[in-house]
Amino acid sequence: MTISMHAASVPVFRQLLNSLSEVLAKAENHAIERKIEPAALLQARLYPDMFALTRQVQIAADFAKGACARLAGVEVPKWEDTEQSFAELRERLAKTVTFIDSLPQDQIDQSADRMINTSAGPKSKTFTGQTYLAHYALPQFLFHATTTYAILRHNGVEIGKRDFMGTF
Repeated sequence: MTISMHAASVPVFRQLLNSLSEVLAKAENHAIERKIEPAALLQARLYPDMFALTRQVQIAADFAKGACARLAGVEVPKWEDTEQSFAELRERLAKTVTFIDSLPQDQIDQSADRMINTSAGPKSKTFTGQTYLAHYALPQFLFHATTTYAILRHNGVEIGKRDFMGTF
């Protein structure tokens, strides 16, 4: 049995984007209940040379929308990174879910052998769609989603594996 490119991408991204939104809601409630300034959590990081929580969420959302757009063969939407609150980050995640759900399933399913070009700064890479998804986009997305979870857990937010996994 084979798995379609759509089944291996959109539902996975949707599941974790939604769970990230729930985790952020718990973090916001944690801050309110303990009278912690929300910015303390939003700017928290695991190590000084790592991105803060806000940037981790933005990057996770960017990988989800970028991967799905590239697989569908459509232009990747550009969004400003202006979020400064838990509510704004949850809005970005919801906007990402809406976008990836709007993409034609058949176009994503036809992407396994299509060449995908991506660049980060001056470096660019070319992959087949399947290699791009399995070896680049999903690991990048999962890294930033996991780091978001880890920052919050490290800062005392009472979340666990079930929160990270969400519902499927």
